[in-house]
Amino acid sequence: MEKRRFQTGGLEVSLVGVGCNNFGGRIDEPAAAAVVHTALDEGITHFDTAEMYGNGKSEEFLGRALGNRRDEVVIATKASPRPEGDEFRPGALARRIQEACESSLKRLGTDRIDLYYQHRPDPDAPLDEVLSTMEELVKDGKVLHVACSNYSADLLGQADQVAHDRGTTPFSANQVEWSLLNRNIEAGVAPVAQKLGVAIVPYFPLASGLLTGKYRQGEPFPPGSRLSGGGGHFARILTDENFDYVEKLTTFAESRDHTILELAFAWLAAQDGVPSIIAGATSPEQVRSNAAAASWTLTTDDLAAIPKRP
Repeated sequence: MEKRRFQTGGLEVSLVGVGCNNFGGRIDEPAAAAVVHTALDEGITHFDTAEMYGNGKSEEFLGRALGNRRDEVVIATKASPRPEGDEFRPGALARRIQEACESSLKRLGTDRIDLYYQHRPDPDAPLDEVLSTMEELVKDGKVLHVACSNYSADLLGQADQVAHDRGTTPFSANQVEWSLLNRNIEAGVAPVAQKLGVAIVPYFPLASGLLTGKYRQGEPFPPGSRLSGGGGHFARILTDENFDYVEKLTTFAESRDHTILELAFAWLAAQDGVPSIIAGATSPEQVRSNAAAASWTLTTDDLAAIPKRP
């Protein structure tokens, strides 16, 4: 498994990371342990979880599954936002982040978090409160690297300026949705992140499964699959336009003796500023497929030939 470093902070991670959002929700602890152990066997060292995944069970399952191999990996987790509807007062977000960190450390059974994210920006709290609180956690040794998730281009620039002005540790990464089917960040977030040296860590690289090859237009979805229930977020991506584009991407990948899943990972791996790609998994087979997909390196000609979205 290829390893890459963050430009800011130098954290080294595997190109493919395991998203643990299914732990404690779609899969139980034995199944989660099987995913973690398979990932370790495949050379994956980056495990991404969050306080809110499985109401804390994701962190618990991950910590116990890693056991005495904890020092071999990078654990990334995220602090949940303040409760909606709570009026902001100075110090409220700081307390939320500090409490979240302590709870995550206990659930993970570790003495430090390698990469700690603010899960979503707080529209009411000043960025100085976020960054100064994260700085305290770094100074205390509880967190090694700090990051943000779902930040806009403007907010990312503002955060970098605040860190520079205050002399605090800057965000080393921004975790955002990015895939061949969702390229919204390319208009603003990606170029700003690249300019600032902030890593982009994509999530939903397979567009909730639409880029796995399991779903074909006009055919029944596999029973129990993520998209089989439809509705909500999934209904928004199950469009004729998306299916038509997926067919073009599938044809392109197959013309080069690869799958669309491999194309999805290879394309993200070819983007500037991407050290690791977060992909959820519910089985060892999915972990192996995701890990293998990272071995395809797209050439300049390949990238130029990928079908453009209408």
